[in-house]
Amino acid sequence: MTIQHYKQEVLALTMRWVRRLSREKFSMLFTLVQPMLFWLIFFGSLFQRAANIQILDAPNYMSFLAGGVVVMTVLNNGLAGGVDLLFDKENGFLERMMSTPIHRSSVILSRYLFVMAITGMQILVILSIAFVFGVRLETGLPGIALILAIGMLFGVGLTAISMGIAFSVKSHGDFFSLLGFLSLPMIFLSSALVPLSAMPGWMQVVALVNPMTWVIDAVRPLIITGWDAAIPQVALAFVILAIFDAVCLYGGAKAFRRAIG
Repeated sequence: MTIQHYKQEVLALTMRWVRRLSREKFSMLFTLVQPMLFWLIFFGSLFQRAANIQILDAPNYMSFLAGGVVVMTVLNNGLAGGVDLLFDKENGFLERMMSTPIHRSSVILSRYLFVMAITGMQILVILSIAFVFGVRLETGLPGIALILAIGMLFGVGLTAISMGIAFSVKSHGDFFSLLGFLSLPMIFLSSALVPLSAMPGWMQVVALVNPMTWVIDAVRPLIITGWDAAIPQVALAFVILAIFDAVCLYGGAKAFRRAIG
């Protein structure tokens, strides 16, 4: 197979996901609006006055929360990225597609590109709404580009986890149960909603093991502090994400090979 043919496969499969979403107008609108509406506006406004600014080390709680909402969006989208593949497996379409002379990795890559494209749009919406609420991105447009890059890198491992689960479970009920079991603890056992210093000791230990914490701690300085504080955190996050993605890709590839034989 030539590179050109492989690109055509990936593009065709990616457009299939796009067309599927475009037929579900309500789902498309809710997908773009939900993180900004429920987390940033409602949660941020609710705790704006209750938060201790000195503990947060941020101008206000909305500024502090913006980085957490960005990474939570990547988390939720990445972990849900395998759901359509699960439905394809349940209705037999995936098996029929795998019987054609198609490169198997193009299925995975197309799904990742689609999920991360949606995630990237959500991140831009979140940062735009945060700006309306007074959050000023200290690193400007280069900072936005770097936030997107960090999110895409984090999304590699998360999407691999999601696809590994999709190929391993027997029903979508099991999938969504595992999704809820993973996503909520990862959110609350991280620095998304409160800084590490405000957590009980045992939660701080768990949060330090959670890769989401390191991603948030890289994104947050890009929003509220500036380049001097952000660069060391971003470098550390890239190292941790490289390890995280490698482990997740290995596990996801094993699950994929086992599922399709």
